[in-house]
Amino acid sequence: MRIIALSTLKAFWEESPEYMDAKEPTLAWHRHTLHADWSSPAEVKQDFRNASILKDGRVVFNIAGNKYRLVVWINYAYRVVYIRFIGTHAQYDKIDVQTI
Repeated sequence: MRIIALSTLKAFWEESPEYMDAKEPTLAWHRHTLHADWSSPAEVKQDFRNASILKDGRVVFNIAGNKYRLVVWINYAYRVVYIRFIGTHAQYDKIDVQTI
């Protein structure tokens, strides 16, 4: 898969030292996703059981033992993953995951 907006992930832990514990789990997600070849939400669920599949290609991943949430939009036909949001559960609760 091609991943767009890796800078969003890096900015999350680099700009806020209290989120440095998200770095390794997020990079592990990134490495796994780079080598994935998802053509459907079911294939995402095979790789990440705890992922939440939403409508319109959006997927929410739990990062660092469910401490953080990563929201992506996946274009399965083109094998592209767009990073839309990463944050704590409290930050996640303040967004509209369908429009971010």
